[in-house]
Amino acid sequence: MLRPRPARWFEILTARDDATLVLEALARTGMVELEPRPATAAGVVAGVGAGVGAGAGSGDCIPAGLSTDLQAVMPLMAQFLELAARYRAYWPEPSDCPPSAFPESPGATLQRCLSSLRAWAHDAEPLIRSLQRGDAQADDLQRWLRVLAALEPTGLDPGHLATAGPLLQVQLVVLPVGATIDAAPTLLAPGLETLSSTMQIGDAPHLLVAGSPEALSAMAQRASTLKGHCHAVPEGLQTDAAANRTLLDQRLAAIATERVAAESALAGLGRQHDLPRTLGDAHRLQWLLNNVPTLESGALFCWITGWCNDSTGGQPGAGQADPLALALQGCTARALLHHPPAPPGLRPPLLLRNPPWARPFEIFSRALGMPAAAEADPTPLLAIVVPLMFGYMFGDVGQGLLLAAVGGWYRRRFAIARLLMVGGLSATVFGLLFGSLFGLHGLLPALWLHPLEAPLTVLLAPLLGGALLLTLGLGLDALAAWWRGDGGHWLLTDAWLVVVYGGLLAAFVSPAGLPVASAAALAYCAGHAVADRRLSAGFAAIGELIEKTLQILINTLSFARVGAFALAHAGLSSAIVALMDAADSGIAKALVLVLGNAVVIVLEAMVVSIQTTRLVLFEFFTRFMQGTGRAFRPLPAPPFITQERPR
Repeated sequence: MLRPRPARWFEILTARDDATLVLEALARTGMVELEPRPATAAGVVAGVGAGVGAGAGSGDCIPAGLSTDLQAVMPLMAQFLELAARYRAYWPEPSDCPPSAFPESPGATLQRCLSSLRAWAHDAEPLIRSLQRGDAQADDLQRWLRVLAALEPTGLDPGHLATAGPLLQVQLVVLPVGATIDAAPTLLAPGLETLSSTMQIGDAPHLLVAGSPEALSAMAQRASTLKGHCHAVPEGLQTDAAANRTLLDQRLAAIATERVAAESALAGLGRQHDLPRTLGDAHRLQWLLNNVPTLESGALFCWITGWCNDSTGGQPGAGQADPLALALQGCTARALLHHPPAPPGLRPPLLLRNPPWARPFEIFSRALGMPAAAEADPTPLLAIVVPLMFGYMFGDVGQGLLLAAVGGWYRRRFAIARLLMVGGLSATVFGLLFGSLFGLHGLLPALWLHPLEAPLTVLLAPLLGGALLLTLGLGLDALAAWWRGDGGHWLLTDAWLVVVYGGLLAAFVSPAGLPVASAAALAYCAGHAVADRRLSAGFAAIGELIEKTLQILINTLSFARVGAFALAHAGLSSAIVALMDAADSGIAKALVLVLGNAVVIVLEAMVVSIQTTRLVLFEFFTRFMQGTGRAFRPLPAPPFITQERPR
C-alpha cells in the first residue's frame, strides 16, 4: 500500500479496420494509457483505420510520424474545424452524435462528412441568418425597453422620437461596457443635440442624440472608434409608456415565434442530412488525431499497446475478469489481448494503491508530483495526520459539525469536499476535548483542557507530534533506500541522522541525550568515510550533517504553529463571546454570535487548510519524497462516450 505500483503492459492485435472500435472501447474504460513499443517509436508508425498506409505489405513499416494518408487528412480536418467555428452553435451536442458503427478510412470519412456538412450549411444558411437577425432584433427591443423605462421619470415623450422628420433624426448611442460617461460628449459635433442626460443602464452608458443624418453618420463613426454602437428608434412608439411596453412585447413574441419555426426547420434539415451521424464520425476522427497519433500497423493487422491501471484482472487466482477483455467483448471488434512483460527500456506509469477511505488524501502526494517507484506514498499516513492537525487548530464542536455537513453535502461534486468533511469531524472531536461549542466555553465539559488555560501544553503537544511525524518521514526514507537496494548505505549514513535527531530531542528532557547525539554524529561521518572509502568523505559529511540537523530542527519548530493557531482560534472565540456579553438585547447577542462564528468558519477554514498543507508539503515531504515518478494518464474518451473511471 505504501509503494506505488507500476501499470501493467498490454498488447492488442486487431484487424486494422477494427482499430477505431478497439480504441473507443479502451477509452470507455478510462483504464489505459497508450504508448507505442520501442521499435514503433523508432520507426514503425501508422495511422488509424482502413486505408491508412494502403499498399503496404504484411508487416511493412511506415516511417516515423503520421502516415502519408493521415498527413493528407490534416487539411480536411482544418476545413471541418472552419465549419465548426461557423456553425457549432447550431449543431447538436457531441454527446448526442453517435458515430457510425463501422468506421471507414480517415480520408473517406472526412470527405463524406465535409460533403454532407456543406450541403447542410447551404440549406441551413438562410435559416441561420434569420435566427441571427431575430436575435439582434430581440436584443435591440430588450435594450429599448430598458431605455424607455429609464426615460419615464424625465417626462420625454417617446412618441416624438419616432416621428422625427427626415431632416432631424434620433439615435441611441451605447458606449462599451465599463466606459465612463465623460466619453459621451466627445461624440457630439456641430448639429447634434442630446435629448437626455447620459443614462447608465447596466454597465454601459446610453445617450439619446438628435441631429441631421449626416451628423449622426459622423457620430456613428466616432462611436465605433470607442467600440460603441448606435441604434435607431423603433417604429410606432407612442406617448403612453404602457402602450410602448405592449408594442415591444408583441414584437418580441413575434420574433420568438419565428425563432421556434426556424429552429424546427433547422432540426428537420439536420435529420434530412443525417447531421448527428456525420458529426459523430468527424468528432471521432478528430479525437483519434488528437489522442492516438501513432500506431503500429501492417496491411491487415494493427498493434495497440500501452499500459493498464488494473493489476490483477485476468491473472490466475485473481478472482476477477480482465476489464480490458470485457471491454473488447462488448465492442464486437476482432481483437486478441495479451499481457506480456513490458518491453525493456520503457518507463511504466505508476499507480497509487490506497483504500477508499484514504484516496481523498492523494491530493497532497500529487501536489508535489507522483512518488517514484522507489519512494513511499504517504497517503494512508496523511489520512490520519491531516485531520489531526486540522482539527487541533479548529477545535470546536459546532463549527466542526457545520464544516462536516458542508463537506458531506458536496462530497460527490468536489473531491476536496471529502477532506473538509473529515476535517470537520476531527474539529468536532477536538472541540469536545477543548470544551468549545460555537466559541462558548462552559456549555460542554472539556475532556482534556481549555486552550487559553494551558497555552504551554497546547504549544508543546504539536511539537511532539511534529517530531514523531518527521521521524516517520526519516523511516519512509529508509524504506525507500531499502527498495532501491541502498539499505546498507543508509544504515552506514542516514540511520545515524535519526539517532542524532532523537538525541537532540531527548536532550530537552535529559542531559544524556547530548552524548548520544554526539556519538551518532561521529558515526555518521565515519559511515560516510566507510561507504565512500575515502577519509575526506567523512570530513565533508560534517557540513552535510550540520545542514540536515538544523533543517530538521527548524522543521520541528514549525509545528508549533499548530498550537499557535489553536490558541488563536480560542482567543478569537473568546473575543466573540466578550462582544456577545456586551450586547444589550438577546437579538443583538444572537446576531453577534452568528456573525462571529460565520467569520471564524470562513476565515480560519482557509488559514488552517493552508497551514496544514504547508506543514505536509514543506516539512514532512522533504524528508523522503522527490515526486519524480511518471503519473498514469488515461486515454480520454471521445466526446460521444461517457467515460467511466473505476476506483
